[in-house]
Amino acid sequence: MLNVAVFGAGSVGCYVGGHLAGVCDVTLVGRAAAMETVRERGLTLTASDADELRVKPGALRTASDATGVRDADYVLVTVKSAATREAAEAIRPHLRDGAVIVSFQNGLRNPGILREALPGHEVLTGMVPYNVLGVGPGTYHRGVGGALMLDEGAAGARLAGALRDAGLEAETRADMREVQYGKLLLNLNNAVNALSGLPLREQLAQRAYRRCLAQCQEEALAVFRAAGVEPAHLGPAAPDLIIDVLRLPDDDYRQLAAASLDIDATARSSMWEDFQRGRPTEIDTLQGEIVALAAAHGLEAPANARMTALVHEAERAGEPPSWPGPELLAALTQG
Repeated sequence: MLNVAVFGAGSVGCYVGGHLAGVCDVTLVGRAAAMETVRERGLTLTASDADELRVKPGALRTASDATGVRDADYVLVTVKSAATREAAEAIRPHLRDGAVIVSFQNGLRNPGILREALPGHEVLTGMVPYNVLGVGPGTYHRGVGGALMLDEGAAGARLAGALRDAGLEAETRADMREVQYGKLLLNLNNAVNALSGLPLREQLAQRAYRRCLAQCQEEALAVFRAAGVEPAHLGPAAPDLIIDVLRLPDDDYRQLAAASLDIDATARSSMWEDFQRGRPTEIDTLQGEIVALAAAHGLEAPANARMTALVHEAERAGEPPSWPGPELLAALTQG
């Protein structure tokens, strides 16, 4: 059995780690209170398209500090992007020789940060396609589907095989750099959803919110192409076509993009959960990354810059926002 540690075991980490506990020796490393709940209750993992999975207390180990990674063949890093360097420094003294590090995080820069901080260890770029929300003590719900993705190679193939054995979709790819850019394009909706205060399905059903997303994605595509990167197609069509479809009237959108609305009624973005819990968001590695890339290539990304500012304003306010679609669109247009 593979020995797997999940460092930063929040919603995504508990969901993936909990599944792996059936086929691997798993240690979850996370906040002390959350880990105490896992020790007492175990995990309950749900999804609208899969049977409920109950992981009994004792089926996996827990830790609240970096010593929990010391025996791991694989360390899955699932911390927020702002904590990546700190996480690498914390785990470095405890990694065994040959341990493989996997970045299952949003953003573009985390694998590079881990490689720089952990020389001598293989670092895999990973991608998590779905959002997972904590819906109760030890209970985590996956709202949308998709396949976990990893760098090609022996290490990636071995972990992907374990993930499939655990009942999760997983695949290896030779184009993980482009996958990262494609995922960032999709993740630009995290902020739109969080500011709307609505479930994803309700938010995407409203044209004004979709137009906000289309503006952010259109700017991002221009920036990516200026940087010489064509993002991987992770949606049902090419990004340019998806942007055009997002701008359609609601009835036309429902007819052409019905699959995008065929999602769990409770699904929300992780940024929405950050607002609910009063935590810092990852906006600087999402829309903020687009703004930084634009500046590096002599471009501007005003919609992304305004979205970044609005999220930071909401963080400072300390109350979950609920922007109506037309007002949010006007704020981006006038910003």
